[in-house]
Amino acid sequence: MSEYVEEFIEQSEIKAFDHEHRRIINFNMGRYETAVERGLSRLSNLENSKRKAHSIKWKVMENLDKLLPEFESNFQKKGGKVIWANDAEEARQEILNIIRKTGAKSVIKSKSMTTEELHLNDFLSENQIEAVESDLGEYIVQLLGQRPYHIVTPAMHLSKEDIARLFHKKFKTPVDATPEQLTLKARELLREKYTTADIGITGANFLIADSGSIALTENEGNARLTTTFPKIHIAIAGIEKIIPSMADLDLFWPLLATHGTGQNLTVYNTIIGGPRQPSETDGPEEMYLILLDNGRTNLLANKEERQGLYCIRCGACLNACPVYKNIGGHTYETTYSGPIGSIITPHMQGMEEFKHLSYASSLCGKCSEVCPAKIDIHKMLLLNRQQSVKNGLSTSKESFGWKQWKKAMLNRSWMDFFSGKWKNFFLKTFFRKSWGNYRELPKVAKKSFNAQWREENKTDS
Repeated sequence: MSEYVEEFIEQSEIKAFDHEHRRIINFNMGRYETAVERGLSRLSNLENSKRKAHSIKWKVMENLDKLLPEFESNFQKKGGKVIWANDAEEARQEILNIIRKTGAKSVIKSKSMTTEELHLNDFLSENQIEAVESDLGEYIVQLLGQRPYHIVTPAMHLSKEDIARLFHKKFKTPVDATPEQLTLKARELLREKYTTADIGITGANFLIADSGSIALTENEGNARLTTTFPKIHIAIAGIEKIIPSMADLDLFWPLLATHGTGQNLTVYNTIIGGPRQPSETDGPEEMYLILLDNGRTNLLANKEERQGLYCIRCGACLNACPVYKNIGGHTYETTYSGPIGSIITPHMQGMEEFKHLSYASSLCGKCSEVCPAKIDIHKMLLLNRQQSVKNGLSTSKESFGWKQWKKAMLNRSWMDFFSGKWKNFFLKTFFRKSWGNYRELPKVAKKSFNAQWREENKTDS
């Protein structure tokens, strides 16, 4: 059993019975569900929109080898520079090369799950580069030294009292400060960072092939400030973020907003097509885009499971998942948690270490139901399980057990040979630990159904 599995099991048990954690998550998710239900009700034909999004993403994955060079060519025409990175280490080194080349000492960042994937803040800190998160939720978890808890709402696991205590400890604000007061304090602290940072780093919600532009969507305006004041802008995006046309934003922006926060459209939506042009008054002097693979082509090569790359990072499947609601985001020990993380992480970071995530599901199908890109998530979870077995990643004990179970299930005489007493003994002896500390094993009847049928109907067959 890998260290990730042991940690997952241990933390899951702790979080599932942490009543305060459950209270905060239920409260925050309750507000989310109300907002999203209201937002989705405004869409005239949601199912048709989801089918269209699925179709576009399917076409993108089938033509990725054409769309990515098209994007690169159009982006470079506007003065942007594209860097291809095979893995996280390559991406980190490319960013460090840019920083060292320009003599930069400070970085301001907007919200980006891709930079979390790179563990960029820790890397920059190790190289004596100050990196500050400008998204309020990200800033809060950075102050706590934690990873984001959720794809969309990084500090979902914290109450307003938790945040007030944090700001009191760090910045001497009143211990009973209101959310408005805390936001104003964060704004005061971050304003100077925007104007003094040497480099701004963002992610990209979408890469637009036909215009060579990146699209950013946010609610705080921090991404605009991050890309406006610093002289250099570095954007980092996974290769799957490409969409064919600017016109596709008409579909994807509302889908992302309604499923992510319940809004018709997020407050700030920005399209950036390279560094500042001669006719423009603001913007960076240089702009780099790092196109990140980091295991995505492993998933792309798997025809049945490449649907995982259709994800637009709305977080809807996390909020719908009963497992996520019980154990929370940090338990997964991955950048992408919840159902979507469970299907893509084993391909991106290794099936052997992370196959257990695909078993952390009730297979209720709610994740597939709410997905705006109609990813068949619960089917992908089953395919991951199947692949882990085909790859020989099951323990010899588990493989032997299932072989014996199959043999018994295919032989009626074997099934009837052992009484319910022996079957219950085998269950308690070999399956008690794997069934969980807080679940009762089902009790097998003393006689099999076949035996009871023969007695009831007085037959020999």
